[in-house]
Amino acid sequence: MSIHTHSTQEPILRASHVDKFFGGLTALDKVDFEVYPGEVVALLGDNGAGKSTLIKCISGVYKPDGGTITFDGKDISHLAPAAVRDAGIETIYQDLALAENLDVGANVFLGKEKTKRFAGFIPVTDDDYMRAEASKAVKRLDIVIPSLKQKLVSLSGGQRQAVAIARALYWQAKLVIMDEPTAALGVPEQRKVLAMVRLLRDQGVPVIIISHNMQDVLEVADRFVVMLRGKVNANVPREQVSSEKLISYIMGAEGDAVRNGV
Repeated sequence: MSIHTHSTQEPILRASHVDKFFGGLTALDKVDFEVYPGEVVALLGDNGAGKSTLIKCISGVYKPDGGTITFDGKDISHLAPAAVRDAGIETIYQDLALAENLDVGANVFLGKEKTKRFAGFIPVTDDDYMRAEASKAVKRLDIVIPSLKQKLVSLSGGQRQAVAIARALYWQAKLVIMDEPTAALGVPEQRKVLAMVRLLRDQGVPVIIISHNMQDVLEVADRFVVMLRGKVNANVPREQVSSEKLISYIMGAEGDAVRNGV
């Protein structure tokens, strides 16, 4: 998707002048950040640059100390994580927050289990229904999981990512945030995850991807937002960046925040 179509579109997510302080430390300093429909945005920066803090403010884990975050036209700045998820933002953390001892269906429905009545009155989980529904969601991602009855502990890293993404798709996420999705994976699995990111975009679901892997993000992102010491140092479309350029923004060798005196 070309960056130039944005003039006619409203962003689905907009963070305006967001501040976050921890004691005397400024973690976010008047951060402006937006995501447009059907766009993959890479959020980059060194450890401590503010990326995780920004994501936690968006997903409801932290409350901003200043500024506002709007999603789909609604102010979500002070919503709890469950309410942010209900609004349509699904965050897939590095540790995936999946239940290892449960199967794929149970994980797609984690926290929203489907029940049926056994013997007419005892509520039990409807495993067959959950597996059938999970199977549809997994198929949309073009991923093969031999049996949906397998416990998650027996799946590979890429298959687990697929389960987490399938869950986001099933619950009709309007925005997916992926925190270091390829960090612990081998190369073939990394390729699969990147293909899933493209698939989400093709299905109209925008993605924020946080990664230290330049090659990964250069392959899938439409736009790059680089943070440096709590400020946005660069916000550039794909056609204007190279890995060298991104590294110089990340290191603070050049960029907006540098020019403005960070």
